[in-house]
Amino acid sequence: MRKLVILAVSVVILCAGSAAADDLSYEDLVHRLTDLERLATLPEKGTKCAQWSSYDRRSKYDAENDKYVNWDANGDNDGCIRREDGKFVMAEMDGPGVIWRIWSARPLDGHVKIYIDGKSKPAVDLPFKGYFNREKEPFVYPSLVHTKARGKNCYVPIPYQESCKIVAEEGWGAYYHFTYEKLPEGTKVPSFSLPLSKGATQALEQADDFLSNKLGTDPAGTREGQKTLWKRFSVEPGETLTVADFDGPKAITALKVAMDFEDKEDEVKALREMTLQITWDGQKEPAVWAPLGDFFGTAHGVNHYKSLPLGMTKDEFYSFWYMPFAKSAKVQMTNDGTKDRSMRVSLTVAPLDKKISEYGRFHCKWHRDAYLPEDPDRQIDWTLLTTEGRGRYCGVMQHVCNPRGSWWGEGDEKFFVDGENFPSTFGTGSEDYYGYAWCNPTLFENAFHNQTISMGNRGHISVNRWHIADNLPFQKSFDGYIEKYFPNDRPTLYAATAYWYLEPGGEDPYDPKPVDQRIGYCPEVKVHKEEGAIEGEKMRILEKTGGTAARQELTSFGTGWSYEAHLWWREAKPEDKLVLALPVEESGTYQLQMQLTKAKDYGIVQLTLDGKPLGDPIDLYNPNVVPTGKMNFGTHKLDKGTHKLGVKIIGANEKAVKSYMFGLDWVKLIEK
Repeated sequence: MRKLVILAVSVVILCAGSAAADDLSYEDLVHRLTDLERLATLPEKGTKCAQWSSYDRRSKYDAENDKYVNWDANGDNDGCIRREDGKFVMAEMDGPGVIWRIWSARPLDGHVKIYIDGKSKPAVDLPFKGYFNREKEPFVYPSLVHTKARGKNCYVPIPYQESCKIVAEEGWGAYYHFTYEKLPEGTKVPSFSLPLSKGATQALEQADDFLSNKLGTDPAGTREGQKTLWKRFSVEPGETLTVADFDGPKAITALKVAMDFEDKEDEVKALREMTLQITWDGQKEPAVWAPLGDFFGTAHGVNHYKSLPLGMTKDEFYSFWYMPFAKSAKVQMTNDGTKDRSMRVSLTVAPLDKKISEYGRFHCKWHRDAYLPEDPDRQIDWTLLTTEGRGRYCGVMQHVCNPRGSWWGEGDEKFFVDGENFPSTFGTGSEDYYGYAWCNPTLFENAFHNQTISMGNRGHISVNRWHIADNLPFQKSFDGYIEKYFPNDRPTLYAATAYWYLEPGGEDPYDPKPVDQRIGYCPEVKVHKEEGAIEGEKMRILEKTGGTAARQELTSFGTGWSYEAHLWWREAKPEDKLVLALPVEESGTYQLQMQLTKAKDYGIVQLTLDGKPLGDPIDLYNPNVVPTGKMNFGTHKLDKGTHKLGVKIIGANEKAVKSYMFGLDWVKLIEK
């Protein structure tokens, strides 16, 4: 029975994709959410994917002087095109087109209205949070409308024939993306209106069913004439083994790999020592080259997840990228390690549905720090992909080495299409691009975006984003970047695996990298620990009359703090008090020591022990964020039990920013 249901869905999907390209139904558009084969078709002229977002409008391109101004501006919460009659114009697009993705980090009750084809009545009028809370049709399907690690995502298509204007009222929230596609001139699409037709609703239900329940299978189902090659083999150290050499014209429609490992260390090494390369049509250089694990969309070993094109399960790694070729496809594995590697591989090939001239070739390349911008105004931009020719950008897996912890990202994605001077996609933050928010380290999986390993943002982080319906077509070139705030010597290091299609003859500049660039570059950082100290960020709060007190990572400010963090009290005002529990294990006489934090927005505080002042008030103003160093607070006779360490805000230095903040790194009791 289950097989029959899957077959029925596949037939509906395949039929939906057969409509003429210049006359698209809503069902056709929904089909594009799962249509991996369409990504391989070369884009028509006049099609373009771009994004309106709340990025900081201080970032500009000065055409007269050919300079990028305030390129690292980071106030990305409320940028808009303009203010109009007290409202925010978030986006404006000419048709025909489709909104493919809406994202926000903080949607609230203020209404966001979508006006279509110049009509005075909005086609959609909801509180901004209503696009994401799954309470209003058709924004109710879990695979398309979801919250992941605090990021709000909506992938319900919203088409328009002539124009689209998106306007927000006061109180709409903060941070937004509207990703849309401009379709070729002459394309006919149904202008979005509610309620949707029965056929449109059924299409969304079927797409949601597949994306919710059937990830790990090919969305196209079984193709007529497809064949699967199964192989079990071992690759010796230093060997490049040809797994398959297919004659064309055909397409590889599925690639699956299974391996066994001795332990986690062996697993991590193997998946970077082993590389996959695929060469199309007798070319000298492979179009696909990546460490084996990275190719399957995650890094630092095996991290289980399922998405639409790629995944890693307990049984196998899988890929359903559609890979057409004209004459031949050579699939090879190389072992750059020191021990034999055994694996089981299956490859499915199928006849083409279109003329080979209509398809690009699949490309996938892994790199670190390749082709970074030379322009000093753009040093913050880190290159995800640069390529020339005609094709489509379809996504990226980003692996971050961040051994010292703290938030690694913050950087906006910036996509330049066909030689643009200013990017037509300009984002609001690294995690926002990957569909989550607020630096949240929670792991998540979804058809289109995943955080597969995080380690609490300390150590190894792996995130990916697949552009399926919202792929970025280009006719001449594509240059994609993501901002990188921390330098390599911090260390914070990026690696990327980019996935795209390119017309034969296009320029793919990425070369294979030796194993010493793939392994061992992420160092272990020894974190300083103050021996015998009580960490401020771990102390229990007994009383607080105002503000917020919580752990703050300090790795971006240096290495002088124990465990590179402190207890951070902010949003307090003069006369506010904070009382912390100071445990004493045995009665005795103790010297009391502490290390605090100084900064330009820190206050003057009076410290107390069990209600008695510890010396004079302390001025914590300093132009930069620095630790105070060890401070002595006298000798005290203390009974066994819990004592009270108090902090009272007295005021602030005349030079200080009047935020009255306070930071406690550690407390130490030294028995005398």
